[in-house]
Amino acid sequence: MQITDVRVRKINTEGKMKAIVSVTFDDCFVVHDIKIIEGENGPFIAMPSRKMPDGEFKDIAHPINIETRSMVSEAVFKAYEQKRTEDEE
Repeated sequence: MQITDVRVRKINTEGKMKAIVSVTFDDCFVVHDIKIIEGENGPFIAMPSRKMPDGEFKDIAHPINIETRSMVSEAVFKAYEQKRTEDEE
């Protein structure tokens, strides 16, 4: 499985949520609404989730192993930094 496209759809300069991203896998499957969040220990990605009746959020789609999560995180942060650099110029 390869990441074939990463689109940074929205960048926020205020607040903890920094961007919303879509990631395409193998040119045939896309996951929308991956968020880049500024946490206490640095930025992290939050996968798309749904609020449950008890108030807890549950991921709708997510990597099932650390290698895939790392691959997605690296691609998302790389695209985010490129987009930020382009927007600043």
